[in-house]
Amino acid sequence: MKKRAKKAGNPDVGFQIAPMIDVVFVILIFFMALAAQIKIEQILQTKLPGVAVASANTEFVDEQIITIDDLGEVFLNDEVYDSVTSSDLPQLTATLIRLKQSSEAAKSKLVVTIMSHPDSAYYRTIHVLNSLAVSGISNVTFSCEEGG
Repeated sequence: MKKRAKKAGNPDVGFQIAPMIDVVFVILIFFMALAAQIKIEQILQTKLPGVAVASANTEFVDEQIITIDDLGEVFLNDEVYDSVTSSDLPQLTATLIRLKQSSEAAKSKLVVTIMSHPDSAYYRTIHVLNSLAVSGISNVTFSCEEGG
């Protein structure tokens, strides 16, 4: 018996399409099987998140802190609201109304603490109290820093 001589180098086998077709069929079968398990969103009857109403009163007290600095700037939880010259405080009032609605929906008690700087103008505290009255918040406490 004669031994065949081996050819040197790698022979060019060309582009193999059969393995590619096999992979495409496997992927097609995977997506067809997966598509049968997907439910249409309308069938699920889901609702978008919103304000949830609690069934019973919660003992959690929601305390918000309004700070008035010596220049008359009003802060709600360290965030500045309205300008110093604004007397009706529309941004603060709108935020307080939303806080009141959220606390009523959660059936929790909303308490607002007003911390006024000793050098702040008295009328600025009155503006904040008017804003609280418009929003319907009645649980208000006061705190004052000692003057130096």
